Amino acid sequence: MQRLTKSLRSLPFPAGKILRTPLVVRREYSSEIPDPVELSFDSYTAENPETSPPLLTYHGLFGSKQNWRGISKALVRKVSRKVYAIDVRNHGESPHSSVHNSKAMSEDLRLFMEQRSHPNAACMGHSMGGRSMMYFARKYPELVERLIVVDISPISVPRSTGEMTEIFDAMVSLDLSPSMSMSEGRKIAREKLLKATEDETVDFIMLNLRKNPDTGAFSWACNAHVLREFLTRFDKYQSNLEELPPYTGPTTFICGTRSPYMRREQWPQIQKMFPNSEIHWLDAGHLVHFEKPQEFLTIVSEFLNRTD
Repeated sequence: MQRLTKSLRSLPFPAGKILRTPLVVRREYSSEIPDPVELSFDSYTAENPETSPPLLTYHGLFGSKQNWRGISKALVRKVSRKVYAIDVRNHGESPHSSVHNSKAMSEDLRLFMEQRSHPNAACMGHSMGGRSMMYFARKYPELVERLIVVDISPISVPRSTGEMTEIFDAMVSLDLSPSMSMSEGRKIAREKLLKATEDETVDFIMLNLRKNPDTGAFSWACNAHVLREFLTRFDKYQSNLEELPPYTGPTTFICGTRSPYMRREQWPQIQKMFPNSEIHWLDAGHLVHFEKPQEFLTIVSEFLNRTD
């Protein structure tokens, strides 16, 4: 994580404006496609006039809107757009719901735009967020001015359901005494998660550990129980996507050469789904925007500033 923090600090962060939203009251839903939930977000603006549609960003599994903080602060100085960094449902400060899939996350985004009277927007998502944005673009193409997908394929994912189940099992079975300090709780949680996955993933998941200042109780910011339940349905993503027409708007994929989440041989098939698309490869792993922030910023800003 020190390497990721160092990469982000290397960005030229000017004094952009950040508007934070308060914690949204959590509500529960039980249907397969529930009513949309109101998402927590940070918005970023600069002195540039906002002459283009805003950019909406979705993070990946176990992430939060904070993952896009550094990129957003730098990006608003390069483009004439407002940037929204959004917590997807069951993550960060957004509501917990009993349903978690791309259909539901697309409806959340549609409501988000409707409430702010945005007729369309540029959409960017990493990993799980990228899959949701791809679904959203094909479901509601009239709402998507252009699309940026960060290191994820619409065809397959490399991690087995079994490995992910082990990670979630470690999270939901964690039992920490309220009398423990945060550092003590983090140490025990980290040791347990290391039995299920590698260091880098554990460090990322650990950003979700919370301790209630009043009761001392530990909890996960992400809704681990529900995410585990819907894990086995992630494989249905492609069949759900195939029900929708191709998205023909401008699209760019930004992927890591050392990441297994996008395979080069899948590109011809992906172009049939997104016929107006291009792909950029950076010397990075799955966290492309953390590992190569400067190169990532250049690609994204040039794409957003294009007039096609």
